[in-house]
Amino acid sequence: MPAATIKLFLPNGDAQSLRIAEISNWTGKALAAPRTELENLSKREEMNQAGVYFLVGTDAETNNPKAYIGEAEDVGKRLKQHREKEFWVQVIVFVSKDENLTKSHIRYLEGRLIGAAAKLGRFQLENDQTSGAKLPEADREDMEVFLSRITQLLPVLGCDILTPLVKTEKMKSAGEAFTFPTKGLLATGQRTPNGFVVFKNSEAILDLRPSAPPWVIQQREKYIANGTFEKLSDRFRFTKDVEFASPSAAAAIVCGGHVNGLTAWRNEDGKNLKQLESAS
Repeated sequence: MPAATIKLFLPNGDAQSLRIAEISNWTGKALAAPRTELENLSKREEMNQAGVYFLVGTDAETNNPKAYIGEAEDVGKRLKQHREKEFWVQVIVFVSKDENLTKSHIRYLEGRLIGAAAKLGRFQLENDQTSGAKLPEADREDMEVFLSRITQLLPVLGCDILTPLVKTEKMKSAGEAFTFPTKGLLATGQRTPNGFVVFKNSEAILDLRPSAPPWVIQQREKYIANGTFEKLSDRFRFTKDVEFASPSAAAAIVCGGHVNGLTAWRNEDGKNLKQLESAS
């Protein structure tokens, strides 16, 4: 992704209130605000035009991050219609400063955004169906650039729905990967800005340790229920990349009990995380 200079404006002087973000030499603009400010947000001139938007919150039943991705020719009017959706607490809107987005453009963007978010699986999507739109080649290329800028700005505005757990190039780098062999099984993972990710196809012990803390028991039960764990004859297998708050949390899920993740995870040279961090 190309380097970018981002301008972040706080109209109310409060980082938890309305935020407006722009990128140098980009025709788009992002507006983000809490649900409590929807009325004032909808009154802004930018909200009367076409755009795509994210409603972000938490699912009450699963406690997982949840989002609704939509498009509208009049974003402000459409957002008011979403008041009956109780889950969302933040809204992020993307429009064009030159008002050059057409209905076909925003339908195309909506389709690409929903597809990308569903593939990453970081958020539970309330809407995973899209009408999509076909565009001429030149327009399609323009919208792909617009999409890349949306992807850059979302984390800045506090939403990681389109942020991969790990960078593909780092996953392929032997120096970045760590393994945790335990009882003939093997889990592989990597440090991330938010903690530690265990890669898809890693293995986990089938039985819990007697001293397993409640959170490990509950989390593993959740993974079994939602398909994150695939049960084999003598082990579990991760069906997708899973991010944890720390290396120890990741290792605890893998081995079914307390473990020091800083000493459990080792690189290809046999050095553990504690040794590497002490040496740096």
